Amino acid sequence: MSRILLTGFEAFDRDTVNPSWEVARALDGWACGGATVQAVQLPCVFGAALARLDEALAQGAVPRLVVGLGLASGRAEITPERVAINVDDARIPDNAGRQPVDAPVAAGGPAAYFSSLPIKAIVHGLRSAGLPASVSNSAGTFVCNHAFYGLMHRLATQPVLARTRGGFVHVPALPEQAARAPGMPCLPLETQVQAMRLLLRTALAVERDIVEAGGALH
Repeated sequence: MSRILLTGFEAFDRDTVNPSWEVARALDGWACGGATVQAVQLPCVFGAALARLDEALAQGAVPRLVVGLGLASGRAEITPERVAINVDDARIPDNAGRQPVDAPVAAGGPAAYFSSLPIKAIVHGLRSAGLPASVSNSAGTFVCNHAFYGLMHRLATQPVLARTRGGFVHVPALPEQAARAPGMPCLPLETQVQAMRLLLRTALAVERDIVEAGGALH
């Protein structure tokens, strides 16, 4: 069977849990469309996240899909990201105290990369299943975007990964996180895992994305 690499981040700042990792590890070993999910935790640290990604890419068969997950506090939907940009611009320090400002993710790399996942088909499928979803046009400039851009740069420049599709998806906070911040949108873990199963099935099955508005639900 082929491999799906699904990454999530360690807990960050004052949180003791990160839904991106909880979702990823819940799916570790899950078989889908002739592929098996391998969950990998990334440190929430500039540079170190990509070093861990490189280790995971090199361990085992060339992955068919690589999907990065990250927390987007304040978002209420599952949001596949459209574009990664070549800039690290940290508003606050990462877990190692690093705080790059206006620095490239990859020196000499292009300004941006688009996701190679069928993001519109993914959103359509999630909405059809009654799950909240929309396309996001900004992955920010913190470690999530750093990992997203680094992934897409590797897929674009390493011949062995030429047939691997990849992208990044932001997920909402969990109810236990929202309980400490009244008014914060959240989504239960089981719902997020359900959404990720459908997302991965769609990513494997759809070769050409659909043309459809993917904006936020109202």
